[in-house]
Amino acid sequence: MKINFTSGRLNVKCIYMIKRPFWTKTIDTTWAKAPVLWLTGVRRVGKTTIAQSYQDALYLNCDLPSTREQLEDPERFYKSVTTSKIVFDEVHQLSNPSQLLKIGADAFPRLKILATGSSTLAATKKFRDSLTGRKRTVHLLPVLVEELSAFGIADLKQRLIRGGLPATLLSKELDSEFYAEWIDSFYARDVQELFHVEKRSGFLKLLEILLRHSGSLIELTNLCKYTGLTRPTVMNYMQVLQVTHAITTLRPYSAGGRREIIAQQKAYGFDTGFVAHMRGWKDLRNPDCGALWEHVVLETLMSIFGDTGIHFWRDKQQREIDFVIPQGRSVCDIVECKWNTDAFETRALTAFRDNYPKGKNIFCSPQITKPYSRKVSGFEITFANASDLRKILAE
Repeated sequence: MKINFTSGRLNVKCIYMIKRPFWTKTIDTTWAKAPVLWLTGVRRVGKTTIAQSYQDALYLNCDLPSTREQLEDPERFYKSVTTSKIVFDEVHQLSNPSQLLKIGADAFPRLKILATGSSTLAATKKFRDSLTGRKRTVHLLPVLVEELSAFGIADLKQRLIRGGLPATLLSKELDSEFYAEWIDSFYARDVQELFHVEKRSGFLKLLEILLRHSGSLIELTNLCKYTGLTRPTVMNYMQVLQVTHAITTLRPYSAGGRREIIAQQKAYGFDTGFVAHMRGWKDLRNPDCGALWEHVVLETLMSIFGDTGIHFWRDKQQREIDFVIPQGRSVCDIVECKWNTDAFETRALTAFRDNYPKGKNIFCSPQITKPYSRKVSGFEITFANASDLRKILAE
């Protein structure tokens, strides 16, 4: 992965060659299933650099007027292509991107097309065709725990407070201006241009509140009160934030258990750096690390199960399981996250397993260097780090 960036006021210019094999393998595997692959993710997460790593592909930056002019006649363009792979970077900048992708998939099936953008395909009015059966999607996430060594990061706290966008990880110091500039660009390029959100201050206030309270239950009444927006507007803006991957919502898991929360969702911010920035954290205490560690574990789980296969569980006695992954009828794997291993306890696990007895029990902490299993209070529990989850959950 090649990264060129200037880090805010620091004017730090760096060139790195960093490979992200998990994502290139995921892209290659997914690309084999359909002619069009949509690589999505938030701004500056690394979509362009990964797309440019395919040196055997024709790369086109759709931000450029010359590229948009070149693609005005899609059929003529495709006939001129001599490679088997094409990359359309920032394809949503085109006036009719879905037509371009549809013609490529239908009329030129020998081609493999990789399209990138900050929003999910078919999320805006520009995409008039959902390309059903012709496309697959890969959601590129901030740098995962298992990727940190490639970025030269040995201290996990640096990943927590800076976040997982490559530019912030590779900067020489924490640059608060980067986060403010990112939010301005996010609104102008990914929100206003694509969704025509009218109330800028209300929208950004909503984002700020959700980031500051990331990992909490969503209280629509409070969101309306503190943003000055109506309930329908808040719900609409929440949908925009989810579509653009700025916010991930988790639904509560319930399959008939007693006294469970069944309606309220949780909202997580897309990156720990922005959560820490909105909370005004310049350094981290252990409770701060625990809250951010939960986000990092969620990102690892999302890289395995996607954006919709993960839930949380909570009952009316405030007992809670961080993450629940249904694995079939009456089988649920659960993942509990703690910064310190001595914070482990089984009160919530006992309540959950009274209702749903089948599935793996995983306790995830950065203090665990090698996974192991033992029985605690009658439960078989696997103790692991986030980088071990992929293998454990596949077994």
